[in-house]
Amino acid sequence: MSSRQPAPRARRPRTRMSAAERREQLIAIARELFAERGFEGTSVEEIAARAGVSKPVVYEHFGGKDGAYAVVVDRETQVLHTSIRAALSTPGARSRELLERGTMALLEYIESCPDGFRILSRDPSSTGTSGEAGASFASILSDIAGQSEVLLAKEFARNGQDPKFAGLYAQALVGLVAQTGQQWLDNRQPSREEVARHLINLAWNGMAHLKPDPQLVMQTIDARRERRAASVQADDSNSTRR
Repeated sequence: MSSRQPAPRARRPRTRMSAAERREQLIAIARELFAERGFEGTSVEEIAARAGVSKPVVYEHFGGKDGAYAVVVDRETQVLHTSIRAALSTPGARSRELLERGTMALLEYIESCPDGFRILSRDPSSTGTSGEAGASFASILSDIAGQSEVLLAKEFARNGQDPKFAGLYAQALVGLVAQTGQQWLDNRQPSREEVARHLINLAWNGMAHLKPDPQLVMQTIDARRERRAASVQADDSNSTRR
C-alpha cells in the first residue's frame, strides 16, 4: 500500500522592499510583539519570522532586540508627548478647557494607539533591565503634571487658595487620568468622551459637588467655533456669487 506524501506548502513570495520600507515594517512588527508579550517575552527570532526575513536583517537595522525596543519606545513617547503638549498649549484656552483637552488627548492616544500605550505604561520591572518604557511614561506624566501645576496654581490664586499645593493636586489629577486610562484600555466602555466628562467632573468639581450629567466645556467651545467657521464660509460663498 503506497503512502502519499502531502504536497509541500507553497512558500509565500517575499516582497522586495527598500531599506527604509523594511525598517518601518520591522518597527511595526516589533511594536505588536512588545505590546503582546512584553520585552522579555519577545525575541529577535520572532520579529524576523513574523516579518519573513532572517535574523541578521533585524540585527542590521537595530543591532538587536534592545535597539528595536528603544526605537519603538522613542516613537511612542514622541507621539504621546506631542499630542499632550499641543492640547495643553491651546491658544486662548482657560484652565478647565486645557485640563479637558489634556485628558482627551491621553484618551485619544490610548484609543488610537493601544499597542503603544501598553508598551509605555507597562511596569518598568517587566520591560527589561533598563525599564525604558516605564521611565519614558513616567517622564511624560511628570511633564504633564508640571504643566497642570501651572494651570492649577492660577486657579488656586484666583479662588484665594494656597498655590503651593498646586503640585500635589496636579500629581493626583494626572494619576487619576492615567490609571483610569489603563483600566479603560481593556474594554473601551463607556465612550472616550463620557470617560473624560466624568474624570473632569471629579477633578474639577470634587466629590462634594459632582454633577449628575457632566459636560465638557471644550465641546461647547468647539461647536461654537465650527458654527462661526461655517458662517464665515457661507458669507464668503455668497460674496463670490455676487
